Formats: sequence, structure tokens, C-alpha cells
Amino acid sequence: MAAGAAVGAWMLVLSLWGAVTGDQNITARIGKPLVLNCKGAPKKPPQQLEWKLNTGRTEAWKVLSPQGDPWDSVARVLPNGSLLLPAVGIQDEGTFRCRATSRSGKETKSNYRVRVYQIPGKPEIVDPASELMAGVPNKVGTCVSEGGYPAGTLSWLLDGKTLIPDGKGVSVKEETKRHPETGLFTLHSELMLTPARGGALHPTFSCSFTPGLPRRKALHTAPIQLRVSSERRGGEGPNGDAVPVEEVQLVVEPEGGAVAPGGTVTLTCEAPAQPPPQIHWIKDGRPLPLPPGPVLLLPEVGPEDQGTYSCVATHPSHGPQESRAVSVSIIETGEEGTTAGSVEGPGLETLALTLGILGGLGTVALLIGLIVWHRRQQRKGQERSQKTRRKKRRRERN
Repeated sequence: MAAGAAVGAWMLVLSLWGAVTGDQNITARIGKPLVLNCKGAPKKPPQQLEWKLNTGRTEAWKVLSPQGDPWDSVARVLPNGSLLLPAVGIQDEGTFRCRATSRSGKETKSNYRVRVYQIPGKPEIVDPASELMAGVPNKVGTCVSEGGYPAGTLSWLLDGKTLIPDGKGVSVKEETKRHPETGLFTLHSELMLTPARGGALHPTFSCSFTPGLPRRKALHTAPIQLRVSSERRGGEGPNGDAVPVEEVQLVVEPEGGAVAPGGTVTLTCEAPAQPPPQIHWIKDGRPLPLPPGPVLLLPEVGPEDQGTYSCVATHPSHGPQESRAVSVSIIETGEEGTTAGSVEGPGLETLALTLGILGGLGTVALLIGLIVWHRRQQRKGQERSQKTRRKKRRRERN
């Protein structure tokens, strides 16, 4: 009676969790029992069968049989020859094989590939923006999914349509963490979006979690609706919670943004606030596909780097604020760089001083020359007068 009651209980487990036969791929939920049927095995002892397991718990094949001891609390063979795993874990993923011989001598093999899963909690959007600014990058929010296995994926939807990151108007920053003890995953997905000017004024955003195993339903967040504004508004109060537009300063080095070809230009966006805002960069009215950061370095500046630059400071409390624009340009010095014979820096000052000295010396020399020439002319005039007098005296004598 006791044996019959035990068999009846395990048959109930089979009916609840599914008895699997043949070569199959099995998915089992973490923490739940799993029963694998050994096809061809006699329903009652004596039985000739053997289970072999190769999972994350084993370094080699583990052998279990009805006559052997159970494998701790991990697995054991039931009276009907099936294999019971009382509480499936991540380490139980692997291959399970059973070889059974009927009383007539016929041998039957059963092979199973077991994968486990855990459904995470419903995803949610944390730190959503209060509003969006048209024409500049905005952080919409961060979608979070916790406690799933396998990891799965997160995706964003705009007005019910999946958003595809393009690195320009739509960008997504993803992060996956795994719990060191449970092995379950936590996913983060941060959405940055640049709404088009003149586009929808009240877009609706949502996020969905897609499990890493097939035939599992996706999970969706509650939708959020945001307002798109084309006006830039300052912050409120002096406590540092906001970033007023007048406080967002863009500093360019060298001053004026003009540099020789191959030179370096450094743009620094100063936006004092607590917590620090995210800084994005705009060139010629278009967002640059760069990670957020307060410094934009332009090394080896070429023609493609010329243009108008500005920075956008995005604060979770008051949205984005844009700085004034500055221009970056190249000083033309010829195809080969500095033109041959030209002088730069300290050399130019030396040349100017030299020319000044030489110019002064030249003036003095010119004056001296004029004086000498004038004296020579006087001498010649005196000599002519003396000759004329001598001639007159000779005539008078004759």
C-alpha cells in the first residue's frame, strides 16, 4: 500500500509538471520540480535501467540507478524509473540520458537536453524625463528588468513601434549585471532621443523585455507620455538643482577657435549643478554621435572639423539647456603648412626688431651720405672759383 501510494504521488507530479519521453529539448522553471521519464522501463521493480547526467554540477557523467543512493537533494530515481529533480537550478542545465531494458530484453534510450529559465519581474522605466527638447539629445529614461534567466533583451517603443538605435537621433546605452549568488540577470537600457522639430508634441514611450528562450511571452512596461518643447527654459532657485541656460558656458582653446591645420582645439562645457548634468555635443545644428562628456577634444584639426559647435546640458529636473555656439576654423598657411620664408612666434618679433634697427641705421647712413655729398659739392665750387680767379689774373698780366 505504501509503495502504491508513493507511485501515485509521483504520477501526480508527472501530471502536474509533464512527463517527457524521447529525444527532446526541455525547459524548466528555476526552483520547480522536474520529472524525466525513462522510456521503456518497467513500471515496477525489478528494473534494469541507468541514468547518466552531465550538467553544471558534474565534471563527468554522473550515474544513477534505482539500486543506488540518491544524489543528495539534487536528483533521485523514482520507483517507476523516472528521474526526479526536486528543485531545478541553473547548474542543472545539461544532458540527461536513460538506458532501460524491458523484461523481454529490449533496450530503449531516452535523451534530454535541459535548459532552465526564470521569469523576471515586470520591467519599469525609472528616472523618466519631465519633458523633451526638440532638436537636441534628451534622456528619455532607463528601462530596468530584474531577476531573469537567461538574460533576455530590452527594447524601446515609440508610439507602439520599435525604436532602432542609429547612433544619431536614437541611441541606447545597455548594461547587463549578473548576481554573484543566484546567477540571475539585471538589465538596464538608457534611451537618448533627439525629437525632430515640428514633430509629435506628446510622444508615448514604453519598454519591453523579451526572454532568452523561445515560446516565452514578452513583458511590457507601463507607457509614459512626454511633452516635446521647442523653448529653452532656465532653472529654478540657486540651490544647484537646475541648470539655467545662462550658466552653461562653452570655453574654446585656443581662444577664438582658429587653429593651423593639424592643430588641436579643446572645447569645455561648464554647467555647474548637482547632480552633474549629462553633456552632449552639437555641430552645425546636428547632434554628434559621441558618449556624454564635458570635454570635446579635436586633435589634428582638418577641414571636416570646421563648423559651429555648442553643448547641451541635460538635467533630470529641468531638461536640456544649450550653450552659446562657437566657431572652429583653420588658418590658411599654404599646402605645405607654414609658407617658406615666413616667420612665426618669437622669430617674428626678432625680425621686426632687426628691421627696426636696420631701418634706423639706414636713415643715419643716408643723412651722413647727404652731408658728405654736400661738402664735396662745396669743395668743387670753391675749386672752380679759384680756377676762374687765376685765369683773370693771367689775362690782366698779359
